[in-house]
Amino acid sequence: MLLLKGRTKSAEVEAESGFTILDLAMKAGVDWGFSCTRGTCARCRTLVEEGAAFLEDVTDAEWDRLEPEELEQGYRLGCQAVVKAGAGRIRAVNRFYF
Repeated sequence: MLLLKGRTKSAEVEAESGFTILDLAMKAGVDWGFSCTRGTCARCRTLVEEGAAFLEDVTDAEWDRLEPEELEQGYRLGCQAVVKAGAGRIRAVNRFYF
């Protein structure tokens, strides 16, 4: 299960493997901030509050856009954070910079 919290809307959806957090937020109609979907704008900055182990490894785009401290705190880019097969409960909040 994936719990998503956008700017004004939240949703609980199935954590479909192979999809990004941003993909699933868009599919659920959650107002997730983004501009590019490629990991360059960082508007989809996401705080993974629970279930980070159920996401694929941090991508090069995330290493380039997020500070090491942000990664340690659980931040990911929603467009880069891909759900693993057999994922359990994940809770993610869109925490954009601006």
